[in-house]
Amino acid sequence: MERIKPKPTLGVPYESCRAYNLSWSPKCKRDKARAAAWRQLEDPAGRRALFQSEWCAVVDEVPAKLDHIARYWDLAATEKTEFNDPDWTVGIKLSSDRNGGYWLFDMVRQRANPGDIERLLLDTAMQDGKRVRIGFGQDPGQAGKSQAQHLVRTLSGFTVEPARETGDKLTRFGPFSSQCRAGNVKIRQGCWNEELFRVLEGFPDLAHDDEVDACSGALEMLSPPMQSYAAYELMRRQAEEVLAAQQRKLQGASPSPARGSVEWQDLQKSRNESS
Repeated sequence: MERIKPKPTLGVPYESCRAYNLSWSPKCKRDKARAAAWRQLEDPAGRRALFQSEWCAVVDEVPAKLDHIARYWDLAATEKTEFNDPDWTVGIKLSSDRNGGYWLFDMVRQRANPGDIERLLLDTAMQDGKRVRIGFGQDPGQAGKSQAQHLVRTLSGFTVEPARETGDKLTRFGPFSSQCRAGNVKIRQGCWNEELFRVLEGFPDLAHDDEVDACSGALEMLSPPMQSYAAYELMRRQAEEVLAAQQRKLQGASPSPARGSVEWQDLQKSRNESS
């Protein structure tokens, strides 16, 4: 039997209404966890609320004096051919000002082999200057560590900060999405604006979301670390040790038998005999 398509809500595009019934088409089927996370990130009208281009002002110029500037790379290393559709290597250049705002300067993206990607990172770093900190995602395991060490050597003379990305993409993109929604992110006008907006507005539905990861990583580089983190970590570990000791104590203690039960009578008898 053919499924009945949902009726569009007044004033909302029909394609946006499909989010409320993910199972009406085989192409829209997703697992329950993904669908739940998607619905939580929609506004009441049913439109996608992770990112909307109107949240960010597009400006012609950025301030000359900014406190911190970083470029974060989401790396890929597969060259485009007629038989594949690889991910992009994307570098987002982001800065923060003293008022708590953010300025997105530039986006660089390319599909290339590892050697060309290294040259891209080095050429971009020389154009940005030594004032710009460089970050990129480090894959887990020894292979990721070796790649990070090699890129740090390649970018000798610049401040490089490999980062181990933790958490899912939706969680990591949350802070950047929140800053954009609040109007705290301004984007410099450029020919790359349209492609950036297309990917951010299409997330998490598109096949490639490399710009999303790059924006998330850039904001993480600019976010100040927790003050007294060492003391916090020490207290956290001590609390875990205390809880573990209490758990072991509870597991080792034998439960008291109910009063009047056979076990309770045997316990009382043994105590009387010992006394």
